[in-house]
Amino acid sequence: MKITADTVRHVAKLARLAVSEEEAAKLAPQLSDIIGYADELQSVDLADVPPTSHPFSLVNVLREDEPRPSLPRERALANAPDTDGEQVRVPAVLEG
Repeated sequence: MKITADTVRHVAKLARLAVSEEEAAKLAPQLSDIIGYADELQSVDLADVPPTSHPFSLVNVLREDEPRPSLPRERALANAPDTDGEQVRVPAVLEG
């Protein structure tokens, strides 16, 4: 399928995108190449290829959830802009 600048402008209008004449002229051959490549991929013989959802087998790579010591409170609050010694202080966000 040959994509023309008119086709680019039409699709841009449908997508509510502003496309200049220069952009339409530049995009037309690029989109034609993309469509041509997609057509070329359609000719690939996939008879012996099983359907897959991922190219690689998936393995759960998460570690076991095991309790362990956390940061000391002083270290966790060290870079906080304002604290009361126990927790981070933030401005009140109340609707009245």
